[in-house]
Amino acid sequence: MPGTRKVGILGGMGPAAGADFLRLFVGACEARLRASGSPVSDQAFPEHWLAQLPVPDRTLALLEDGPSPFEGMVSGIEGLQSHGVASIAIACNTAHAWHAKLQRSHPDVEMLHIVEETAKYLAAQRIDAVCLLATQGTYSLGFYQAAMAERGIACHLPTEPEREQVMRGIRDGVKAGDLGLATRLFAEVARRMVERHGCENLLLACTEIPLALHGVPGHAGVRLVDPADVLARALANRAYEMG
Repeated sequence: MPGTRKVGILGGMGPAAGADFLRLFVGACEARLRASGSPVSDQAFPEHWLAQLPVPDRTLALLEDGPSPFEGMVSGIEGLQSHGVASIAIACNTAHAWHAKLQRSHPDVEMLHIVEETAKYLAAQRIDAVCLLATQGTYSLGFYQAAMAERGIACHLPTEPEREQVMRGIRDGVKAGDLGLATRLFAEVARRMVERHGCENLLLACTEIPLALHGVPGHAGVRLVDPADVLARALANRAYEMG
């Protein structure tokens, strides 16, 4: 539509997370329209494209020498570029291990970085500590820990058994369609971390986790921060501000 620019979402990692990111993006666009006093109608939303591809597992590629997801992501990006998108959001935290390489290979399109957008948001909210739930691949990269440290934000990590429990919730729970199992596994780790560190903010740094974790048992005041939601709002801003 006039006054906006086309944007893209690289999904498929896993498919439910990509579809949920689209929901977050549409919600962010609606919130932006309402905040500006603009009417909310079909024609007020920017043109946006979602690419859902069966990209190889990112954590296995990083930790167990599994197939690289790079070529699959390139295929999705090139498909999005064929529609003339100006900016792309990658709906997967761990996939950002390849962000720099993807950006270098596609310099004509902006690729938002979920970690940088989240770190900026947390700093703006004056949050000084978070507990981090993520994949083993994301922990191994250390990019959330580094981004938090740069801004003086304490970043508490789960123990190794807790990390394995989170991975089970992702693979055997969300990805396998058993949200009940995922909720139980995620909630137990979240409760332990909050009680151990006294943390009031829980960072759900895997796009599957928010699909099953909606609160911390016994700790109703703990705030769940979803980096995918932060990234969706950043993409909505690009769609409207760059028009």
